[in-house]
Amino acid sequence: MTRVEDRILVQEHLAHQAEPKTLSDDEKANLEARIRAALKAQDAVLVAHYYTDPDIQRLAEETGGCVADSLEMARFGNQHKASTVVVAGVRFMGETAKILNPEKRVLMPTLEATCSLDIGCPADEFAAFCDQHPDRTVVVYANTSAAVKARADWVVTSSCAQAIVESLDARGEKILWAPDKHLGHYVQKTTGADVLLWDGSCIVHEEFKHRGLEDLKALYPDAAVLVHPESPDAVVEMADVVGSTSQLIHAVQTLPNQQFIVATDNGIFYKMQQLAPNKTLIEAPTAGNGATCRSCAHCPWMAMNGLENLLSVIENGDQEVHVDPALREEALKPLQRMLDFTREMNLKAAGNA
Repeated sequence: MTRVEDRILVQEHLAHQAEPKTLSDDEKANLEARIRAALKAQDAVLVAHYYTDPDIQRLAEETGGCVADSLEMARFGNQHKASTVVVAGVRFMGETAKILNPEKRVLMPTLEATCSLDIGCPADEFAAFCDQHPDRTVVVYANTSAAVKARADWVVTSSCAQAIVESLDARGEKILWAPDKHLGHYVQKTTGADVLLWDGSCIVHEEFKHRGLEDLKALYPDAAVLVHPESPDAVVEMADVVGSTSQLIHAVQTLPNQQFIVATDNGIFYKMQQLAPNKTLIEAPTAGNGATCRSCAHCPWMAMNGLENLLSVIENGDQEVHVDPALREEALKPLQRMLDFTREMNLKAAGNA
């Protein structure tokens, strides 16, 4: 899929989507009380991504759920005793949770919440691309559909992509990477591996601009620049820390800087400020906040998760995630490889500590 076709498809998909309405404090309090009761009544646990609304993140924490990245959300759901997992995020996250938790009911506030990386990597086109390069090991980012994962040899997240590709490269394997070309290029550069890139990108992270970041850094010369590797190369090159959502949150906690310029979805500010309340967080510049910008530092699909549709799905169970059992078995294989690899990696790190 070409870049122009990709953007047109994303724009068409966004055109009919609506963000939740603004609620008064009383409306919020009422909805939150009803959500708490409904979670208990349905034996459900709420897991939320770092990019969702702060009210939802707070509710997840206060009701015994978790706020995390997509993989940790799925892991948490697997380990929790609840029979129903409610995933506040985007659709591929719900699918990943279902792949790892087939015996549990997985619900989402809306199944319409997707991802530009997922949209831009259709399973049939991706399979054809893989077939053209049978000599390459297929590595896909977690931000993909179950069908794309099922075609892969490995699934990776931004926190483990470098280590896994480095390991594959050491074995002499050539990589076919999808879907995010910016993250793929970053991994290619840092590992030196032979990587063939699919042409996809995140509409949020691609909006961060080098010139604007340069100007902002001049205003805050002591600020550390934190960048997610889904951002363009020129932005990544300005970073003091490049990493996944959890790695960027850790950087705010541990670095001595008092100010941070953050180039990722601004939903992450809730957790950063919670864990480092004395630090100052500055949003990295994007293309602007004009009427045409649906992705300025915040994912428009993540924004579709609201308190009203969260309550509705818990009470009614009408937004359930289903993954075909045969497809699930195939998608689980590359996911399990990643889980096994990262488990071993963490055990080695703990042994060397």
